[in-house]
Amino acid sequence: MHLSTDPTNPHNQEIYALWDQLADFSVGNVDAALTHLLSALCTMLSARNALWGVLVRLPSPKRADPLLGWRPRLVRVLDPIPAVAASVQKQYDKLWSDNVDLSQIISMAGDEPFRVRLLFEALPPAWFEGEHYRRHYLDVGFADSISVRIALNDDVRVRLFVFRDAQAPRFTAQDAQLLGFVMRGLRWFQRQQLLSHGLLIANASLTPAERKVLLALLDGHTEKQIAQKLDQSPNTTHFHVKSIYGKFGVSNRATLTALWLGKLR
Repeated sequence: MHLSTDPTNPHNQEIYALWDQLADFSVGNVDAALTHLLSALCTMLSARNALWGVLVRLPSPKRADPLLGWRPRLVRVLDPIPAVAASVQKQYDKLWSDNVDLSQIISMAGDEPFRVRLLFEALPPAWFEGEHYRRHYLDVGFADSISVRIALNDDVRVRLFVFRDAQAPRFTAQDAQLLGFVMRGLRWFQRQQLLSHGLLIANASLTPAERKVLLALLDGHTEKQIAQKLDQSPNTTHFHVKSIYGKFGVSNRATLTALWLGKLR
């Protein structure tokens, strides 16, 4: 498979259709948009599951930190069955310890703004005989993965993984090229996802309650409608709105919305 900008290429037509579908989601429906993206990628790549996560750089990392200050902030799994969810949580916790795995170091290493990696090219053969591969791949039904890392700025990165099971063939360089092409055109999408959590621009991350109010604001609801939708008092809703504006450094809904349109930095 060779990817090009030829609009008649069937692979490209599928990718362009996905980009258009994601653009049609409202800015207040970013969670459904992310689920749609992960599901579409699994279909395109005959993958079993997908994971999307956000890394942030600690302001003062410890000396000799193997992860160079990078730590997980958000993680979303397309199909969080119990075994997979438990594995993801264990890996998340381990990233905050001093005992990190080689695969975690490699996936976070480097300063490239965009990087695609095939698991079997990134790691030495001995790693596939070790505990991490057994516990977090084979034991949960995975055998292979492709990862993509996207830098949103100097201190925030997005990581995406797609996984195949042992019954499927290994991912190829062409699969990696396809995934890279899809994700290369979605930097705007990653930015919207992070903004919806108060990352990138907000002075502090949003609470779960604030995030619900934010997404409703972006969908055009009034404060009264939001209060009714979320079953909270108008005073509570107004308090959350003021807190959201303060965290984003804006004074009204129009300026807040401009952030999502890329008009403010």
